[in-house]
Amino acid sequence: MSVRLEDTTAAQVGTAISAERFRQGSSAVGRVLTLVIITDEASQSDAVRAAAEAAREHPCRILTAIPRPGRGPARLDAEITVGGSDGLGELAVLRLRGPLAHHVSSVVLPLLVPDAPVVVWWPEDAPEVPSQDPVGKLAQRRITDTSASSRPLKALDLRRRSYHAGDTDLAWTRLTPWRALIASALDLPYENITGASVHVQRSNPSGVMLAAWMQRGLGVPVAVHNSRGPGITEVTIHIQRGDITISRPDGRVATMTRPGFPDREAALQRRSLEGLIAEELRRLDPDEIYGETLDALIHLIDFAPHAGDGEKAVRKKSTEAPVMRTSQADAGTPENVRNAPTEATPSVRGSRARATTAPAVVATSRRLAAASATKKPLAKKAVARRSVPKKSVPKQAVAKKSVPKKSAATKSVPTKVPTSKAVHAKTSTTKGAPAAAPGTKAVRTKPAATKATASKTAVSKAPAPRAAPRSGG
Repeated sequence: MSVRLEDTTAAQVGTAISAERFRQGSSAVGRVLTLVIITDEASQSDAVRAAAEAAREHPCRILTAIPRPGRGPARLDAEITVGGSDGLGELAVLRLRGPLAHHVSSVVLPLLVPDAPVVVWWPEDAPEVPSQDPVGKLAQRRITDTSASSRPLKALDLRRRSYHAGDTDLAWTRLTPWRALIASALDLPYENITGASVHVQRSNPSGVMLAAWMQRGLGVPVAVHNSRGPGITEVTIHIQRGDITISRPDGRVATMTRPGFPDREAALQRRSLEGLIAEELRRLDPDEIYGETLDALIHLIDFAPHAGDGEKAVRKKSTEAPVMRTSQADAGTPENVRNAPTEATPSVRGSRARATTAPAVVATSRRLAAASATKKPLAKKAVARRSVPKKSVPKQAVAKKSVPKKSAATKSVPTKVPTSKAVHAKTSTTKGAPAAAPGTKAVRTKPAATKATASKTAVSKAPAPRAAPRSGG
């Protein structure tokens, strides 16, 4: 008998389940767990039927949540069934409408069986990280099905990257008979295994996981070949004397062939959804073999094209050494040259220092240093030449003496004076200093009396002759 509640609350649903159980006189029947199913209207019928069949083996409370978001008000409708044709369990179909559709965990939490494990099942689209889902955090086991996804191999890679202890996949559960048959084929003595192959229907995640499981266990490369199906059609193990082949072309009966032994047939029918759920409810501890198989997927050559782009970038970044890139515009500025590493940079880890050099930056900095060294004195000389004011120099008579050649700086600053009288600047206070010849152009300089200002002038001075040493001790 079913009880329908419209526009109700979670507390009223729990009260109605207890009242119906008491009315039927079956309150002493124990419930071993709570199975929460999160699905849509299209898949809820098959999911509820499979869970009800599994409840015959595992008495449990089944809570089917059907979110139906919309613009209407928040509303909860429930349909409750206890016992009867649905097995020994309790079934509650909850339809969450409006904003309530985004708060499934708040509705489910008061209806969980006290002190009993919780299992969550997503028959169709599962969250990206089931263990971080609000409902998934309440469960010890989280069941997904990558075969029901529109892109199964992409969904399988997502399960691999988001795996957490307690996660499982019905695509992995379908492999239980295949794994048992392959293990039995290797119970007898066999020679060295050189390779293996799996023939499977295109975009079938079960076949890819079977190849990863075999590659991890046998330690040899396993190839994946596409076939017409249904599902996995053939598994071949290559040994030195021949091949061990398990073929199932019709999806019902498998034939095992082995060199030196007669052919053997075994029942290998494709499993139903009810059997898959019943098997998953038999164990509530984490499936370590499933987690190790997911880790082995990345080493499978045929699965590499389906790996996520984010992980490819991380792997490429971790294997390549960092490269310093400096544009020519940045390298030409003095600040960038000072900040650029021109020496070997030691690493902070360990006693050994790993040098990181940038030849282009070093060469650029040296060229700029050489250019700045040659330009700075010229700039100072020009400033000094402008800063010295011109002052009048008294005219004096100069005796005719030999004059050494003038420097380039003296010729660069000529001063016009009357040719009739020669004018010269006193270059030194020491006696015997050479003077300019009459009739030549002299350069006006500051009087020798002010030594501080005379040292700042940019005009080169003629070197004074060194005094002869005194004789006699």
